[in-house]
Formats: sequence, structure tokens, C-alpha cells
Amino acid sequence: MDTDRRRLVARHALEVLAAEGARGLTHRAVDQAAGLPAGSTSYYHRTRAALLDACLDDLVRQDEAEIAAMTPLLRAGDEASLAAVLADVLHRWATTDRTRQLGRYELFLAALRRPELARALHEGGAAVRAAVARVLADLGAPDPRQRADWLVAALDGVLFERIAGARSAEPVDHDTFTDVARWLAHAALA
Repeated sequence: MDTDRRRLVARHALEVLAAEGARGLTHRAVDQAAGLPAGSTSYYHRTRAALLDACLDDLVRQDEAEIAAMTPLLRAGDEASLAAVLADVLHRWATTDRTRQLGRYELFLAALRRPELARALHEGGAAVRAAVARVLADLGAPDPRQRADWLVAALDGVLFERIAGARSAEPVDHDTFTDVARWLAHAALA
């Protein structure tokens, strides 16, 4: 039960961070978002720094689960299947998982002032890039580590543009990402 409550608090903390920004991330706001009695969040995470760490832990847990689910789909494929998975991922992240991605960007901004948070984000990003590099290697990409670095950076840029950048107010559907996913898959494997 205690682990479930901690995860509930962490998930709602990430949602509050995404919605309100780092200044809006308070113990009281998380209690309200999670529907918990006042003081519940501070019982599990005494400080604001601990609350940010909980957000990061939840983000990493979600990312690891998503990578584990996607990897088998990619390993059995080719350029077209890579493009299809990339389009699906971008669409999901820009729509149903938009909050998680906004929380990620807020954590990156908070990490500019907290070196220990920056290290943890860097380690999480390195794990994602390593997983992508393994997939690209299986698909025959030359220099898969370098290609994975650029592919992840490009995906992040596309996503940022659609959820927080200049094109964030435009409607998003799956077709929005189909062409860019094809270009990125081709570039990663060429």
C-alpha cells in the first residue's frame, strides 16, 4: 500500500509540474490533484527537492516501461516499421501522453539549477539512447550510437515544437507525424 501511495503521489506530482510549472509544484497542489488529505504528500516527500525527485522517478519508470514495450516491435522490423513506430510514439506523446512530456520539459528546466537532477536526467536519456542504438544496430544502421543520439534529439525537437513550441496550438493527428517519421527512419538507417 505504501508503494502504491508513493507512486500515486509521484504521478500526480508530475501532472502538477506539467500543468503549473516548477513554481506551482507544491505539496498542497499534489494533495489536491491526487485527492489525498492535506499533508499526505509531505509525509512521503518532505521537501520540494524530494518532490522533484519523485517526478523524475515516475517519468523514468514510465519511460522504461514504454521502451520495454516498443523494443520487440522494432527489432523484428525494417525502415517502414521503424517509421510506423516513430509516428505512433510521436502521436501518443503529443496527445494522450502530452502531460508526461510537458513534465519532462519542466524537469529539464529545473535541472538547470539542480546538478543532481541534471545527472539523473542525463542517465535516463543515455539509457533511452542506448536502447535506440541497439534497435538501430539490429536494423543495420551504420554507427548506431551516433544515429541514435541524433534520432532521439530530432524526435525531441519535433515533439517540443508540437506541444510547447510555435506549432503547439495547431491540431495534431496521426498523419501529422507520418512524413517526419519516415524521414527520420530513413536518415537513421541510411
